[in-house]
Amino acid sequence: MNLTRRSLFKFGIVSTAAALATKLGSIKFGTSPMSPKTAEAGIFEDPTFQDVYSQIGKYIHLVPGKFAGGVGAYDMSTGACLAWMNMSIWAGNKTPIVHHLAAFASPDPYKEFEFVVDSQGGKNLYIYGVTTPVKDPAEGFNIWRCNYDGTKMNLLEDVAETTGLGLGVHVTVAPDNKRFAVCDGQKDIMGVFKRGEGTGPSSVEAAVLFNWEYNNSELSRVWLDGGTLTIKKLRAPFALKGTKGTKTDWELVPGGELFAEQGKVPGPHLKNLVALDSLCWDPNHKNYAIAALRLAGCGVVFDTTTWEPKAICVGSDKHAMQGFQVAVNKVGDGEWKAVFKSVPTPAHQAGFNPTGDRFILMNNSRENIMAVFDSSNQSDPTSWRRIAGVGDPSWRGAYPNPFHMAFTPDGSKMYVTLWWPSPSTNGIAAVDTNTWKITKVIDIGPDTHTIACTDDGKWLFGVYSGYQKTKTGTYVIRVKDDKFYGSLQSPYGHHDSVIVPKSVAGLAISRCPTT
Repeated sequence: MNLTRRSLFKFGIVSTAAALATKLGSIKFGTSPMSPKTAEAGIFEDPTFQDVYSQIGKYIHLVPGKFAGGVGAYDMSTGACLAWMNMSIWAGNKTPIVHHLAAFASPDPYKEFEFVVDSQGGKNLYIYGVTTPVKDPAEGFNIWRCNYDGTKMNLLEDVAETTGLGLGVHVTVAPDNKRFAVCDGQKDIMGVFKRGEGTGPSSVEAAVLFNWEYNNSELSRVWLDGGTLTIKKLRAPFALKGTKGTKTDWELVPGGELFAEQGKVPGPHLKNLVALDSLCWDPNHKNYAIAALRLAGCGVVFDTTTWEPKAICVGSDKHAMQGFQVAVNKVGDGEWKAVFKSVPTPAHQAGFNPTGDRFILMNNSRENIMAVFDSSNQSDPTSWRRIAGVGDPSWRGAYPNPFHMAFTPDGSKMYVTLWWPSPSTNGIAAVDTNTWKITKVIDIGPDTHTIACTDDGKWLFGVYSGYQKTKTGTYVIRVKDDKFYGSLQSPYGHHDSVIVPKSVAGLAISRCPTT
């Protein structure tokens, strides 16, 4: 069997393993216990796994395992896991649901880098239908600040314990590399934190609560028929650790925006839920950041100095007559209100391109398009208008959900995960940002989640979690031709991932402007 390096990578990493296994079967092993070097030379006389990995380059792919309860750091230049930690041991959480994370920029991540990862708890343990004898899961909503010291991972701080503010959904790092934000879709609370030094405490720069006051109390119409969004700054001290402050028993699952109006999500304050998802930062101008509200179908634009809401962007075609904006007005000290005549469609993920002059809001479940806004006017975000709606005529009903996004460093391509419910194969859509047209759809695996592009613009890394119980792994796509290159073994149900940025400028394509 003749395996060249070109043919080895042609079939991807998984195919490579099979080819090498076939070659292994043809080797004649010696009878001496001292002969393994002979066998090794036979297997790797031409290509090696290292030949595959070395083409990717030196990148650390940081991946949490949601129900596996930990975080691993994969060296993509060797395929080795550099270090890992499990929060049941490191943090003493008996049922850690390790959810989302973001990494701070480091000039040499192989020597040291820092990251923040949060957790969910309570009845979130049951949303995937995994059989478990656990009756009293830990409350969760931890915010762990950790580091890798070149050898191992270390727990530096539980920010929820430090501040009293426990949150458990998307984590993003500010463009200054000194702050980070954590949002929560059960509490509808956004926290912006000043990063602690070493094991020193982090502090709260801003905490904001979102609340929905409906026009129609009939559950199926609570959001559709509009209502009033209240935005209110919270003041310290905070008593919101664990499940304190939750409106629902569990977070809305991916693609589950309509579950709220269908009565499938129990909780004491379901009708007041907006299902806050994330805070995404403009990585270039740095003046604004946008909070995505799933059930209100909007993005709230915040001034990143004062943390006052300045505009609300809505992406549905039905909002064209109002300029794709909903007015927000100050009604008191640290309190604002916005009146929605209707909410035609929920939203989910949101994000900026690397230059910050385009903002994307995923309109999910009813319209299934990606609304593209011109966000170039930095003096007045109320002027931001939708300029394109990215989708496909074949998308009907609630699926596929355009989900997580990532950009190439030059911003010429946007990649978006296309999410379908179990047991469907999910995919990736490649979008030309000059035309805002989908150029290719790539099949990946079940339950695709976050993606990230390398800083040289050559590769896209991603994860699929198998709904926390089936097929799972990480994978690599070549950017120049959107070719799927194969999966890497990683049996931990990854619900998020990030490439550790090597510079502050690298945050522009990291977990800063997008989720």
